[in-house]
Amino acid sequence: MEYIIKIFVIEDDLMFGKMMKYTLEKEHNYDVTIFQSGEEFFEHIHLNPDIVTIDYNLPGMSGLDILKKIKNYNQNIATIIVSGQEEVKVAVEAYKRGADYYIIKNDHTFSELEHFINNLTQRVRLKKEVETLKEQIIDRSKYASIIGESKAALQTVKLIQKVEKSNVLALITGESGTGKEVVASAIHYNSNRRKGPFVAINIAAIPEDLIESELFGHEKGAFTGADSRRIGKFEEAKGGTILLDEIGEMEINLQTKLLRVLQEHKICRVGSNKEINLDVRILAATNQHLGQRVKEGKFREDLYYRLQGFLVHLPPLRERGNDVILLARHFLREFCLQNKLGEKTFSKEALEAMMEHSWPGNIRELKSFVERAALMSETEKIGLGDLVFSPAIN
Repeated sequence: MEYIIKIFVIEDDLMFGKMMKYTLEKEHNYDVTIFQSGEEFFEHIHLNPDIVTIDYNLPGMSGLDILKKIKNYNQNIATIIVSGQEEVKVAVEAYKRGADYYIIKNDHTFSELEHFINNLTQRVRLKKEVETLKEQIIDRSKYASIIGESKAALQTVKLIQKVEKSNVLALITGESGTGKEVVASAIHYNSNRRKGPFVAINIAAIPEDLIESELFGHEKGAFTGADSRRIGKFEEAKGGTILLDEIGEMEINLQTKLLRVLQEHKICRVGSNKEINLDVRILAATNQHLGQRVKEGKFREDLYYRLQGFLVHLPPLRERGNDVILLARHFLREFCLQNKLGEKTFSKEALEAMMEHSWPGNIRELKSFVERAALMSETEKIGLGDLVFSPAIN
């Protein structure tokens, strides 16, 4: 959508001003507003016009005084002085004070105004485009772990930027292998807690009878085999961030205790009634549809809504276009360097085949695939014959 140029006309000759407004809006689709004095104009300068045309002779504040005040307010506002004065010294003074153009009122005034405003419009639009690009440019050195140039990858970084400086609970969702722990780590290491620990715990990988102790810790004698006090992952993450990965797999009774932790930021070790205050940022991740788990009675509805603080959804690799190639080349360089294999590259045919694959295991599958291809290849160029795609799971 093209940016609409905003023009303020300061002109005490109302008929002249209306003619300017009609011409500029009808012919060029500019947004034009008329003011009959400098005082009236400065009541609205906070609306930040792109271009201001100023009548040299005005009641009250003079055109040159208005020009000076505009430039003191914002040097980037383009200005045109429209005057009946033909003396060169008047024009010189206007240019000294920062006017972009000086126009003499005569039979050619409107055509000259159109010409000069069109020139300034190109400059304004170019500046707006540059500003927009600057806003879109991401300091990728801060997010080196998020590899990719697709819209999806850039959107992920933008979401990280929005949430990283707060303590709001963030839920990271996406298929298995899409990089949820990598994103959680990026949130932590770009946050105010980056000097604290980053602790990730995979709920699905810990037996149900041990998960409570793993999370909250336990006191000596709390259960058979508890020979000493042990702090849990929440305490271990003090001052930092904890990631509860695969939270959809959490046993429903433990979900009740987790909900209390999220609400009160307090825990009790197993075997103790003493409450411990937490200073920790909590992130959660899942590859499951939690709403469906709620319907199945396997996930608490209140916990489900509590986890919706800030959602970061990671798209599957098959929706990330050329990111497949960028990631593959990254993994190849990394693997060859670590294993002293020498520099290797992919053939054009190999890259095309990789782009056509659906990658059901996402980034995790791609990484293993690249490492296998690097080992299979007997030359510096990895070809089609070196590729071994994982068989589909029926």
